Amino acid sequence: MAAAHTAAPVIVAAEETAAEGIDLFIPAWYDIIWSSVVLAVIAVVFYRYVLPRFQAVLDERTAKIEGGLAKAEKAQQEAAAALAEYHQQLAEARAEASKTREEARAEGTAIVAELKAKANDEAARIVETAHRQIEAERQAAAVSLRTEVGTLATELASKIVGESLEDSARQSRVVDRFLDELEAEQVATTRSEEG
Repeated sequence: MAAAHTAAPVIVAAEETAAEGIDLFIPAWYDIIWSSVVLAVIAVVFYRYVLPRFQAVLDERTAKIEGGLAKAEKAQQEAAAALAEYHQQLAEARAEASKTREEARAEGTAIVAELKAKANDEAARIVETAHRQIEAERQAAAVSLRTEVGTLATELASKIVGESLEDSARQSRVVDRFLDELEAEQVATTRSEEG
């Protein structure tokens, strides 16, 4: 029975300490104090040791990101500058090519004009040479003809007149007169055909 006696006050004490209603949600004052002390210790350790390390890691990451952004921006600016320089060089190359093409056309035109002038000069020289050669051949033919006609005319005149025309002065006068008359007849014939 003694065991029953001792169990009864424990049950009564448990019943007295049992809270009812809203008191179930509110902790005891000693739990609040010990929880506050533990929370304060954890907060001090967190603020003293953990938070600075987190802050250092975050600052390092922020610096790396900002450095990466700065590098990317710098690279983008360099790329834009290189693109602008490329476009400028391309425009200069196109202008130079256009200038070279125009110079080549002008030079080609000058060469063609020069070759035409040389060809015209050469043609004029060939024509002049041909005219001189023809004139020389005509004069040689006239001299040869004059000699042959003179000989024939002298022989014919000797036969007609019946005397010898062996005298060279007389012979040349007769030949000259005969040729002058022949030329005068040709001129008259040419004029009458033209008119």
